[in-house]
Amino acid sequence: MLLHKKLPISYFLFAFLTSTAFGSNGVFNVKDYGAQSDGIAIDSDAINAAIDAAAESGGGTVLLPAGDYLSYTLRLKSNITLKIDAGATLIAAEPTSERGYDAPEPNPWNQYQDFGHSHFRNSLIWGEGLEGVSILGPGKIFGRGLSRGNGPHAAPYGSPPPPAIDGLLPDVLAADGDFEIPHRPDVVPGPFGHPNQRDTLAAGIANKAIALLKCRNVTMRDLSILHGGHFAIITTEVDNLTIDNLLIDTNRDGIDIDACQNVRISNTSVNSPWDDAICLKSSHALGRPRTTEGVTITNCAVSGYDEGTLYDGTRKRTWKTRGGPHGRIKLGTEAGGGFRNITISNTTFDHCRGLAFEQVDGGVLEDITVSNITMRDVQNAPIFIRLGARLRNPDATGPGTVSRILIDNVTAWNVAPEHGIIIAGLSGHPIEDVVLSNLQFHYRGGGTAEQAQRVVPEYERDYPDPYNFGTMPSWGMFARHVKNLQVRGVEFRTLSYDARPACLLEDVDGARFSDVLLSGEYSEESWTIKGVSNFYTRETSGLQDGPQQ
Repeated sequence: MLLHKKLPISYFLFAFLTSTAFGSNGVFNVKDYGAQSDGIAIDSDAINAAIDAAAESGGGTVLLPAGDYLSYTLRLKSNITLKIDAGATLIAAEPTSERGYDAPEPNPWNQYQDFGHSHFRNSLIWGEGLEGVSILGPGKIFGRGLSRGNGPHAAPYGSPPPPAIDGLLPDVLAADGDFEIPHRPDVVPGPFGHPNQRDTLAAGIANKAIALLKCRNVTMRDLSILHGGHFAIITTEVDNLTIDNLLIDTNRDGIDIDACQNVRISNTSVNSPWDDAICLKSSHALGRPRTTEGVTITNCAVSGYDEGTLYDGTRKRTWKTRGGPHGRIKLGTEAGGGFRNITISNTTFDHCRGLAFEQVDGGVLEDITVSNITMRDVQNAPIFIRLGARLRNPDATGPGTVSRILIDNVTAWNVAPEHGIIIAGLSGHPIEDVVLSNLQFHYRGGGTAEQAQRVVPEYERDYPDPYNFGTMPSWGMFARHVKNLQVRGVEFRTLSYDARPACLLEDVDGARFSDVLLSGEYSEESWTIKGVSNFYTRETSGLQDGPQQ
């Protein structure tokens, strides 16, 4: 029989305090590492110390309990759960001359995409080469001190958008013509104007809330992200990624998924009036092409309300500009690696742009399905499918391919009058095998006979967005350079008189239209058909059943 010596109470108290400080039950409370959580003191050193301690012990949960944590860069490690608890807010601090965020790492390929896509460490939270990482709520991230990518400071949360140039936000489209970068004389812009003065940021300035590179088995769940900078979330070559039950209300892109595979985005609301809500990319940031594939987006909501008004529930709509608020779901523009096997379902669009599928950098875009979508107050084309030849990709030898796209069960109310559905390939490079079924689109109308006569340029190298195409000569659908187009169970309706034809088909080989209803008030010349072969119709307004000549 072994006898145990009675130990003093002080021993047990010491053991309790030691185990708490070093993560009892695998939980590492950042307050035990010196975090003040008062919104005044900088807490990033304490939070990083807790992350390091959890990693050294083999993994664990780094806990931010209720409070305000002012922070610079946090560096994630493998097998770490960063939990921002109820009542906790992680706040991006303003950079100063004395202190700021991690510097952007070098990237020899940054001439092929903008600065935000090319660098990851200049972020509030970043991780590279990690496995088994989670970022959980139900607290929130507030990117108060983050740049939105066009200067060292963003406008305060909830401010109006930055000044527009010719109705366009200056940091959304093409690169500047003047490429001199005063604070980076070592940077020489490449053939596409990247890096450029507009979005190149000095060391110490961060432009992303969460940035992950070359990771796998990652989960983000139950978070709110406000005012997230250029990207609230950007993931590049992150596989087995789950994003669930997030609320993002931000001043530029919401979620960018770049060169990632096996991705699930669900139950997530993204309000992003000044850029895209959920955007899939396949850029050249890795220095090699990598396909974005195996992506499911479901049970989500995207919108373009004034920033901050999704989060506070007011859903204001005061901001106006050419093309309207963004807030959409898009594939592209960076697309050299290509897209495959993507599904989008059970999602609402409100006061924003529609679906955009864009392949302009020489890759593939194929095997895409869309189902059960509702759109209201659509700001430009409800569906935009584009094959172009910008070719911002060193491996591109010519236009890529767009094929096998199925879009089913979509309603769109109050669609802006400038654009209907646009399906635009290139001569000799058609978009192939598109099926549109069970659509009910209500267009605002108001088009003129003069607009009906417009000849739309090819715009093969231009930035691929509906507003760059200008007001279209048809109000319901414009399809050019397409092969094998099926349209069935569709109604296009005008809410006011439109003098343009409903549909314009040009250079289309193989089209089948069945049960297509045109309604409302519109021109008697409801169809413009040019260079169309193998065109069959049944129960289609304005056309006789059978083959069309």
